Amino acid sequence: MELVQDYEQQYAVQTAEITAQIGRIAQASGAERNKLISDVDRQLEESQELLEQIGLEIRDIPQGSRAAYTSRLNCYQAEWKRLQQEFGNAKAARPKAGYDSSVDDFDEIGIQEDQKRRLLDNTERLERTSNYLNDAYRVTIETEQIGAQVLSDLSQQRETIQRSRARLRETDADLSR
Repeated sequence: MELVQDYEQQYAVQTAEITAQIGRIAQASGAERNKLISDVDRQLEESQELLEQIGLEIRDIPQGSRAAYTSRLNCYQAEWKRLQQEFGNAKAARPKAGYDSSVDDFDEIGIQEDQKRRLLDNTERLERTSNYLNDAYRVTIETEQIGAQVLSDLSQQRETIQRSRARLRETDADLSR
């Protein structure tokens, strides 16, 4: 599980970098734009490989904990698809042509800050959801243990009642003689 958490941290850092670079693609032009596009392409491939590694590691996790990790992996995969779509949109967009580059710089900063804020919001939401799922799983396990204990108690009580019934029949038979 520790390896999965390491992969998750690497994935979070990488998606933050990808998000920042996607925001810069729309503003860049020429060689800088091409470099950003190739960097994001490479990082998307690396992040996909990280997701595959997470998936492989999840298979080795005990069945009880696997559901929470699988849910998180599904969220990561949805986020990866969204990043891929944003990357496609950024590549398709034409760089802004303008004479005032300082305005573009401020727009870029605003976009990056907005993307960082959204990424942090999504990360917090994912963490809250993970905590909620972990709590639900814990309650489920506790309920299952209580149910198993109740069944065990009922089984013991049934055996006691059956033994008592058998003794009563024997006593009744002895008294009838």
